[in-house]
Amino acid sequence: MLKKSFAGLLVAGAAWGLFSFTNSDTSERYFDIAKNLDIFVTLFKEVNTYYVDDVAPTKLVRTGIDAMLKSLDPYTNYIPEDDIEDFRTMTTGQYGGIGALVGKRDGRTIISLPHEGSPAQKAGLIIGDEILKIDGVDLAKKNDSEVSKLLKGQAGTLVKLEIKRFGQDKPMLVDVTRANIQISNVPYYGMVNPEVGYLQLSGFTVDAGLEVRRAVTKLKEQGAKKIILDLRDNPGGLLNEAVNISNLFLPRGKDIVSTKGKVTEYNKMYKALDEPLDVQMPLVVLASSNSASAAEIVAGALQDYDRAVLVGERTYGKGLVQMTRPLSYNSQLKVTTAKYYIPSGRCIQAIDYAHRNSDGSLNKVPDSLRVAFKTANGRVVYDGGGISPDIEVKDRPLPDIIRVLITKNYLFDYASRFRAANPTIAAAKDFRLSDAEYQKFVSYLSGKDISYSTDVEKALDNMIKKSKEDKHYEEVRTDIEQIRKKVATNKSNDLNRFKPEIMEMLEQEIVSRYYLQKGLVESTFDDDQDILAALDILNNTTKYQSLLMASAKK
Repeated sequence: MLKKSFAGLLVAGAAWGLFSFTNSDTSERYFDIAKNLDIFVTLFKEVNTYYVDDVAPTKLVRTGIDAMLKSLDPYTNYIPEDDIEDFRTMTTGQYGGIGALVGKRDGRTIISLPHEGSPAQKAGLIIGDEILKIDGVDLAKKNDSEVSKLLKGQAGTLVKLEIKRFGQDKPMLVDVTRANIQISNVPYYGMVNPEVGYLQLSGFTVDAGLEVRRAVTKLKEQGAKKIILDLRDNPGGLLNEAVNISNLFLPRGKDIVSTKGKVTEYNKMYKALDEPLDVQMPLVVLASSNSASAAEIVAGALQDYDRAVLVGERTYGKGLVQMTRPLSYNSQLKVTTAKYYIPSGRCIQAIDYAHRNSDGSLNKVPDSLRVAFKTANGRVVYDGGGISPDIEVKDRPLPDIIRVLITKNYLFDYASRFRAANPTIAAAKDFRLSDAEYQKFVSYLSGKDISYSTDVEKALDNMIKKSKEDKHYEEVRTDIEQIRKKVATNKSNDLNRFKPEIMEMLEQEIVSRYYLQKGLVESTFDDDQDILAALDILNNTTKYQSLLMASAKK
């Protein structure tokens, strides 16, 4: 232990020796670095030697590293050797495994979605299957991370799963041969109607640009004259893929994004280098509050050049660029190196991590301090807080009854029951539940716990507490009880009152059992508010063009 601590001191000393002092400010800064490294190493030695209980060195240092980096921003992270494969999967979209989304539901390990054409689907696994064991290992006490490691492995190797399926009395054994899984950046593309193509872009891993190019080309071959590009909930990824995708719709030579940071050699302007796929086709981009980073570059570049109408919500506001740096022992550092700026000159970063409040908390840039910029056509747009849509579509609030049905897995489990009882259904776009089938679902819920507290009931509870503190409760008691009874009556009728919304969610869940992710997307075409708003714009040429003119956005 002492030898290791001494070695650490030598490392700190070596680091000190590497610094070259060019001026007094630099000299003072490097002295602070070396001094604090020395303090850290000696402190670690003392803790290791004298702390009352045994200390796990790796865990203790990892805690210190994570806390240090957390004080910078959420995107600067230490990646130890054990996590390199997971990081590689995030950036490349590739891994060795069975090709299915698997997670815990009520303590059970459940397959929530096999990818189309994956080893899982080919082996006959379906949504709702419970995995009891993997290669004989009981999963009862395993968490999601542990389950994932058991499922992943080298392509071509066999994994044996013990599966429990609804409608079957006994568990069954399923052999699945792992393969190299490539997570698609474009999980779905298809025609919403004879003229409008729809493309869902869920990530920006390697070859995202090629995938989008192929999808748009296929849609045009199918008759698409207009395109909806869905970037909702896309967390971003590789910056160069954002440039490639923007380039598909913008002329060669156009500025797409620039990066500016402390290290001048990393400051760069990224331009559209290739011939575009289509610069005329009407285009609507869908975005949400969870669309971030590379997704915001695409949305922002297309908005800045007035190439597309942006529909949905204001985006997340992540205008920071990360790169990876190699560390010793095969570990890596993912570090924020720059901010990015889209063609109008605006940076859409919402939070200034360099300036924290005295308590360590952070603030978003207030709207009053956002700076105005202009698009190519002279429309006014703003920096410092994501990208605002040209047409805002607010999410409908989720009724409490639906929230309960989702969190308690009643919709999910009933869809599995439905699949077991019905071998086939209509096409995803056409499937509708009948009133009689909905009543079967209501009957299924009979006796199940669907209790919940509404906002009104929570307010009443608070009112009772306050009125008792002020000794006014007896005066208002009768009124409060009458309101509570009315709310209780309304709650008992929620399965009927919110029947259209519940049926919509249940239909989507059922469709996924037969047509997987593609079917799930198509089942939303007739009730997705963002898609409906996009269709309204694309079907009205005058409205579409007016939204892209200078008077449209102020």
